[in-house]
Amino acid sequence: MTKQASNELSPLVQIEHKNIAHLFANYLMTQGIEAKVVAKQEQPVIDKPKFTYTVFCQYHKFEQAKHEFELFIKEPYHKRYQQAAWQHGDTVDVDRHELHLLVSFKDNFLAHAGIVTLTVFVLCWLVFLASYLGWSQSVFAQLKFYSYLSFDAFITEPLRLVGPAFFHFSWLHLVFNTMWWWQLGGSIEKILGKSTLINILLVSTVFSNLGQFFVSGANFGGLSGVVYALMGFVWWYGYLAPEKGLSLSKPIVGFLLFWLVLGFTELLPINMANTAHLIGLISGCLLAVFSVKVYRTD
Repeated sequence: MTKQASNELSPLVQIEHKNIAHLFANYLMTQGIEAKVVAKQEQPVIDKPKFTYTVFCQYHKFEQAKHEFELFIKEPYHKRYQQAAWQHGDTVDVDRHELHLLVSFKDNFLAHAGIVTLTVFVLCWLVFLASYLGWSQSVFAQLKFYSYLSFDAFITEPLRLVGPAFFHFSWLHLVFNTMWWWQLGGSIEKILGKSTLINILLVSTVFSNLGQFFVSGANFGGLSGVVYALMGFVWWYGYLAPEKGLSLSKPIVGFLLFWLVLGFTELLPINMANTAHLIGLISGCLLAVFSVKVYRTD
């Protein structure tokens, strides 16, 4: 085979969505397969041109690329394809006549999150919007942790055990927590199922809230303890059972651990529920060990 023939590109597959085509082409590049996307305008529709996008690949690697596409089309929003796009450093230009970028974001957002992930995400935002519109005190009063602990309080108002997790004090607080919840919680729900995510949510919320109450009283809130539980769970589950595809990169783990330690130094100009963060992290790690070593049946 000549060098020219080995570099010849052949059409592999035609895709209607621009971003999906580029995502797959980027992934092929990271697998050592030269690829490109060629756009073709179909019969024009009034005021709305329609395009199709053909992915070309190296001729002598056609079968390998075909196999990769069969895997890709089953779960195009899997994190390995997103990571490939980042590694390749490619950007997608959005045609002014199309809304592919917005559609892709929406599809990606929904594809990564199951019903539990989305429900908690939306609930946190609704609570924040209600407080932002002037009902802050009344909303917090309904979600606030117990003023004192008693058996009667647990029985009459059980939701206060988890209520503070859904109340956030600022936009930054809300965005940070809910995006990490979407990223980590969505991965757990997609790979291990709804029940696993619900268990992590309930266990980490209850224990982190109790711990924070004993240290600082009832005036705290936020999903941070749960976020650290998710981080600990994904971190240790990925270490103990890497074949499941659930993992967290070392830089991200390092960043979150650094943020945790920084909170305890009291150098930051904001009050942080450091105890909730720490207990959440520990509970997530322990739940991961339990899930792999005890609960796992395969």
